[in-house]
Amino acid sequence: MSDGMAITDHFGELRKRLLIAAGAWLVAFIGCYTVGEKIFEYISIPVRQALPEGSSLVFINATEPFFTILKVSALAAFVAAFPVIVWQLWSFISPALYGHEKRLAFPFVFFSSLCFGAGTYFGFTFVFPMIFSFLVNYGIDVGGVNAMLSMGGYLTLASRLLIAFGLVFELPIVIFFLARLGIVDHKWLAKNRKFSFLLAFVMGALLTPPDIFSQASIAVPFIVLYEVGIIVARLFGKEKVVVAEEESDTEEE
Repeated sequence: MSDGMAITDHFGELRKRLLIAAGAWLVAFIGCYTVGEKIFEYISIPVRQALPEGSSLVFINATEPFFTILKVSALAAFVAAFPVIVWQLWSFISPALYGHEKRLAFPFVFFSSLCFGAGTYFGFTFVFPMIFSFLVNYGIDVGGVNAMLSMGGYLTLASRLLIAFGLVFELPIVIFFLARLGIVDHKWLAKNRKFSFLLAFVMGALLTPPDIFSQASIAVPFIVLYEVGIIVARLFGKEKVVVAEEESDTEEE
């Protein structure tokens, strides 16, 4: 019975955290929607600059502009509410942590938000112009084809890429906290480096258009940040807890 009550309390806490995160997103969404057109105008700069002279984004059905503004407002709201969402994630898992681990709450939220923002900024500022210039020019070079990109189609691809860059840049901070908790260490990370390379290119293939340049734009930062994570784990981490437990069990036997 007590286990049942514990499970009920657990799901009650999860529901509470999800409701707070959703409420923060909703408030941010309302604010972003009031300037949704300006947000889309800004986020579409890379593709509009890549289009040939005289071309522009188009919409192919009557409802596309309306739903595009809704989607871009939702995306901007997610970025704006990200610190609150991460804080709710930490609040949910913190009861299972020790006292000294709970003190990492503010650094976790701050640096997670900073890394996510840095990832979206990096992708939008440095990678988007190259990706869309390459893709648009490749299409034009096919011959006899005019560039008429849909605003909804562009936003779908741009949203996926922005979220991908934001999450990839979370890698060092995730490794830092896993290393601090003793779940991984720099030796384990270095030993499994080859799997990180494979994962990087699998992610690139799944999250980007099917060209090697776009895939590399995700894979290369992932590999670099994984190496940064190894350094972070070496400097701030500790030996894996599992290893320590296995050694103590062996000594007792």
